[in-house]
Amino acid sequence: MTTAPGQLFVVSTPIGNLGDLTFRAVEVLRGVAAILAEDTRHSRRLLDRYEIRTPVVAYHEHNEARTAPALVERLRGGESLALVSDAGTPLLSDPGARLVAAAAAAGVPVVPVPGASALLAALVASGLGADRFTFYGFLPRKGGERAGVLAEVARLGHLAVLYEAPGRVADTLAELAAAGGGERSAAVARELTKQFEEVRRGTVAELAAYYRDTAPRGEVVIVVGPAAAAAPPSEDALRERARALRAGGSSAKDAAATLVRETGVPRNLAYRLAQEAE
Repeated sequence: MTTAPGQLFVVSTPIGNLGDLTFRAVEVLRGVAAILAEDTRHSRRLLDRYEIRTPVVAYHEHNEARTAPALVERLRGGESLALVSDAGTPLLSDPGARLVAAAAAAGVPVVPVPGASALLAALVASGLGADRFTFYGFLPRKGGERAGVLAEVARLGHLAVLYEAPGRVADTLAELAAAGGGERSAAVARELTKQFEEVRRGTVAELAAYYRDTAPRGEVVIVVGPAAAAAPPSEDALRERARALRAGGSSAKDAAATLVRETGVPRNLAYRLAQEAE
């Protein structure tokens, strides 16, 4: 008789206020064979608060490649395990993706246990909306890759959410302003759910100036509002571009497709101008 596999529970834990652990999370953490924790000493404070005596195993970025195969074998053998990070939802700028992917590939059910998330808490408190956003996590620290990401954020047409260390907040905001995002609305959320929780709002340039003189403390999430939509090109400008494309050998169909891709104008207008350019 084949043993049914256990379950891998991905459990969200509080980001500050220990009261934010859900009833379901407590039940799961008490019922599994072991808890996989990013920092066992850090997690022990939370577990002791809720009298959770389940064995705790270290699972972090430095040992995940080595330990994941053995953990998957435990799961396949019928044991259920719970994955937690130091705070918030695992896998969001935290280790765990390797184990989740390996468990799923092995046919082990992966069960999310939702809860606290600094990403979502900052979004809903920012006052900037939350309909559409891109999460960048922690930015590259230097070099062309960092400059490229900042340039992308500066021109993004919807919200961007960044995690940042407190000592780099002023520099990141200043670099984003220099990349062309200085007038974008933004919010800096720190110490979310903790005693000194603060959400400061303003433009990117205003916040850069503030944090240049007032270094923030604690965990920080930066929410950057969408870039202002560029004014659509005039019909004369579109017509000139269509003529240039046709003169370069593009068919009316290809020229129209290029106009739509470059400017976002309606397809029927682009095709009419491309045909008129013959």
